[in-house]
Amino acid sequence: MLASTFRSRVFVPAMRTMSTHTTQGLAAILEKHPDDVVITFAKRTAMGKNRKGQFKDTPVDEMMQALYKELAIHHLLPMPLRAAALAAGIPHEVPISTVNRLCASGLMAIRNVAHAIKSREISLGVAVGVENMTLNARPTPTIAEAVDNNSQAHDCIQPMGWTAELVAQTYKVSRTKQDEYALISHTRANQALAKGIFAEEIIPIEIRGSVISADDTIRPGVTMESLAALKPVFPDWGENTTTAGNASGIGDGAALCILTTRERARAESMDILAKWVGSAVVGVEPRYMGIGPVVAIPKVLSQFGLSKEEVDIYEINEAFASQFAYCVEELGIPISKINPNGGAITLTHPLGMTGARQVVTGLAELRRRNKKILCTSMCVGSGMGAAGVFVNEAQPLHSAKL
Repeated sequence: MLASTFRSRVFVPAMRTMSTHTTQGLAAILEKHPDDVVITFAKRTAMGKNRKGQFKDTPVDEMMQALYKELAIHHLLPMPLRAAALAAGIPHEVPISTVNRLCASGLMAIRNVAHAIKSREISLGVAVGVENMTLNARPTPTIAEAVDNNSQAHDCIQPMGWTAELVAQTYKVSRTKQDEYALISHTRANQALAKGIFAEEIIPIEIRGSVISADDTIRPGVTMESLAALKPVFPDWGENTTTAGNASGIGDGAALCILTTRERARAESMDILAKWVGSAVVGVEPRYMGIGPVVAIPKVLSQFGLSKEEVDIYEINEAFASQFAYCVEELGIPISKINPNGGAITLTHPLGMTGARQVVTGLAELRRRNKKILCTSMCVGSGMGAAGVFVNEAQPLHSAKL
């Protein structure tokens, strides 16, 4: 089964039995059972910036075909978009499905595959988050007048910049604070790039004779002074605090995870990178869409009996510095644990890709640190939040330049 997000995707063979054990608390989560859902492969493409980047002329299906081919070359299992999957050589017997939950689509693709494995519909699946925002900009949603008369329904379809400015205004997140958080993201990403850290999570793909293997989105030399000099991009809303330097970029790219049961992975000598624990999705007031992680993270940790201190790495999407700063401070999580190699403000935020990309990035960092627990989360357009928990089971990574 292929599950993807275009905003996302899923890939499926074989059947199994459902889990009969419950998972509560750190010790229980670290246990290993034959019917655990595990991740055996997690990589992403490089990312491209909007309109001027390396994927600006590459449709999603061509991007996915290149990614599937690369997996086939490495004797791994290929992936999404039905036409791209077939063109890449995936047998026609293998079905796919597509899910769209905006910024959480990639995580939802992973969740859908994991649930299909747990429910015995399949024993192996590939979850892909893919997006080309250059060629497929997010359309302006429209709703019927009778629905629009409801104030919250009306807020659901407002521009994301409007919600960012409302969060800044309502929760008193100043322009200076937003720039400070943005600088952390830019600085960390540049440091990670210099150390070769991102190369460990990127799978190079060939597009029209050119190999794409490095992000073209990270901006060098960002300072507080350069951030402060930028003009607001939403002058008609709120207090005009959002800029191109403290908001996520619009971009293109894909990320994927192969999931199966521990039993099958062992039987077929697959490397086990991580264990899927579970996820949570919540709703929040649509006009404050960006605060979704403040609700989603406590919910998912509570579901599995974890404290926030027991999580080693958090990957929280930086849609806008206003909402990101509020979430970090409201959750009370040390910034040292969050997005240690930068986030969407510097890397970019291809909507369908992000949910899967954060899992790929977070698991790589856990391997690098030889730590265990990842919690990933993001706000979701129309007023939602999502979060997921994973356990690292791979051998440590050691970057050559660390």
